[in-house]
Amino acid sequence: MLLRNIACVCLGLVFFTSGMAKLYAGHAFPGIIGPVWLEDELAKFGLGLFARFVATGQVLVGFLLLTLRFSTLGAVMLVPVVLNILVVTISLEWRGTPWVVAFFLASNLFVLAVDYRKLLPLIGYGAEAPAPAARLSWQGNLLWFAGMVFVLASIGISFFQLELGWLACFAGLCMAWSGRFPDRRAERLNRR
Repeated sequence: MLLRNIACVCLGLVFFTSGMAKLYAGHAFPGIIGPVWLEDELAKFGLGLFARFVATGQVLVGFLLLTLRFSTLGAVMLVPVVLNILVVTISLEWRGTPWVVAFFLASNLFVLAVDYRKLLPLIGYGAEAPAPAARLSWQGNLLWFAGMVFVLASIGISFFQLELGWLACFAGLCMAWSGRFPDRRAERLNRR
C-alpha cells in the first residue's frame, strides 16, 4: 500500500503541477514536466481548446491522486488523459517524450492493478465493492471539496494577482489534506 501511495503522490504531483503551469497566468506555476506552451503549439492545428481541456484534466486528476482521498477515481480518470497526451506526442513526433508518457501510463496501471478489488464490480465481477479501510467523514469530504475549489479558483486569481493565486492554491492543498483529521476523529468515535 505504501508503494501505491507513493506512486499516486508522484503521479499527482507531476500532472497537477503540469496542468497548473499550463493554465496559470504567464505559466508562472512551478511545473515538473511541460511543455507549458502546448496550447500555442496545438493552436496551429486548431486544437488550442483541446490543450486547455487536457491541462484542466491534468489538474483534476493530479489533485485526486495527490490528495489520496479519491486516488482510485483519479487513477481511472488519468488513463484517458495519459492516452491523449501519448497520442499527441506521437502525432507531433516529439522524440523521447512518448517514452516518458508511457512510463507514466505504466505507473498508473500499477496503481490500478493494486486497486483491482475496488474496480472488479465496475466490470461485473464480485457482488459489491469491498468496504473502505476507513470511513470518510462528511466534514473531511467538505474540506477536500473546498480545497479543490480554492485550487481551481487560484487559476483565475493568478491573472489578477500572481502571489495571491499561489496562496489560494497552497491553502486549497492544505484544506484538502486536512480532511484526514475529521476522518480520524470520526473513526475514533466509532470505535468506542
